[in-house]
Amino acid sequence: MNEVIRALIERRSVRSYKEEKITEAELSAILNAGLYAPSGMNRQVAYMVAVEDKATRDKLSRMNAAVMRQDGDPFYGAPTVVVVLVDRARSRTAVEDGCLVMQNLMLAAHSLGIGSCWIHRAREMFETDEGKALLKEWGLEGDFVGVGNCILGYPADPIPGARERIEARIVRVK
Repeated sequence: MNEVIRALIERRSVRSYKEEKITEAELSAILNAGLYAPSGMNRQVAYMVAVEDKATRDKLSRMNAAVMRQDGDPFYGAPTVVVVLVDRARSRTAVEDGCLVMQNLMLAAHSLGIGSCWIHRAREMFETDEGKALLKEWGLEGDFVGVGNCILGYPADPIPGARERIEARIVRVK
């Protein structure tokens, strides 16, 4: 089977991580893959903020949990979080473009043996005053919207296989 198709079929969300951070080379390769995600009219409106600093990572986790009105770590202990944001003023397909970046990040991580998971609620996190202050701290000013949080790390447990697919979701018109 083609290695790209194999990666698409075998990649799974990981929800248990070792404390050890991924290497700089691994993170750079994953982020570079994100830069090559397709975007509407090649506008490249998605931004990635790679967070390895524990205090900032924990702050993001707390903000994400607050959206759910829960305690705990919605990032499952992953040591690295890549926040994907888009400048929606620059493109009508900004959110879709950000989704493609998230997919590239997760597939690149899988190809390197690194676990990943898309954690939602980035939009709500960065609509808050605290989120807007972080954007400003990171030098991101404009009409930014959070698309997703891509958590990254070495899996602590074996990665499960795929669940059965519902093939009836395919409609072919010949």
